[in-house]
Amino acid sequence: MLRSLKLFLLYFSAFFFTFEARFMSQLNQIKEPVKNELKEFDQFFSDYLKGNAPLLNIITSYVLKTKGKQIRPLLVFLSAKIFGNINASTFHAATFIELMHTATLIHDDVVDNAMERRGMFSINALWKNKIAVLIGDYFLAKGLLLAVDKQEFRLLRIVSDAVKEMSEGELLQIEKARKLDINEDLYYEIIRKKTATLIAACTLAGCVSANATEQQAQQMKQLGYAIGMAFQIKDDLFDFNLNNHTGKPAGNDIREQKYTLPIIHTFKVCSEKEKKELKQLLKNFKQDKKSILAINEIIERNQGFEYAQQVMKNYIQQAKNILSMMPPNDANDSLNMLIDYIIERQS
Repeated sequence: MLRSLKLFLLYFSAFFFTFEARFMSQLNQIKEPVKNELKEFDQFFSDYLKGNAPLLNIITSYVLKTKGKQIRPLLVFLSAKIFGNINASTFHAATFIELMHTATLIHDDVVDNAMERRGMFSINALWKNKIAVLIGDYFLAKGLLLAVDKQEFRLLRIVSDAVKEMSEGELLQIEKARKLDINEDLYYEIIRKKTATLIAACTLAGCVSANATEQQAQQMKQLGYAIGMAFQIKDDLFDFNLNNHTGKPAGNDIREQKYTLPIIHTFKVCSEKEKKELKQLLKNFKQDKKSILAINEIIERNQGFEYAQQVMKNYIQQAKNILSMMPPNDANDSLNMLIDYIIERQS
């Protein structure tokens, strides 16, 4: 029995690493049209973060080591290259958006009292909340200064609008979680504000930096919204997967009473008996395997996961339809592949 278990674990580990390697290879292929610019961006971003306080530089160096897949800078560069050559303004856009995104993640970890971020200790876990908040503020200030110093006033408007929307989305979600009052339309409004709006800022800022027409800019903004909606639905589905590789334990959203599309749809279509059972499970939720499996069983019986996946695919199709109207080139092809990657990713 023990030998069989060891063999299974070895097989599973080999399968997982092969799967991850395939996705990393796919991501490298997606980056190909802008790989040189992304390398240059890494250095530009690192240099721009440097400050005068030794502790600040220690922490920012740690932040750079914990960076994720850099999907947002990649979106900015690909959205620019579709319409022409990447320029200084594109670098400013990618840097400003990455600064804003990183700042919000650092502040989120403080609010959520999260001890990990992408499999490593969070800033607040290592340096406590006060320093984490100040580091987040520093990133925000550096982003604002970049836009002002370089006179990127359109970029400043794009990103400021996005941050405002993100804050409204988070507050709306907190308010509705307290009242346990959320329907499908409200769910879409929340994820549009809290996630899709920053993705839309990436595609809009990127194409604007390359002098796309105003009509193209608005189409690229809608493209970003569609990608962002699909991205968040995929993230929400991870919460029900006991074997997810996101670095966050399954059931986090349920514990925080953030009811996402699979649960919302299930409540809409299930029987009264199942509704009572599901309410009870959610009310008395314990973040363990048994509780999650019990909730998953009700959702599966009512095609809640299938419904969420279909909605996600609809948004992906919207994005691809818009992209088909943009200039055909290598960057367009890569952005098309990136859209697929977003819904196929395992973390």
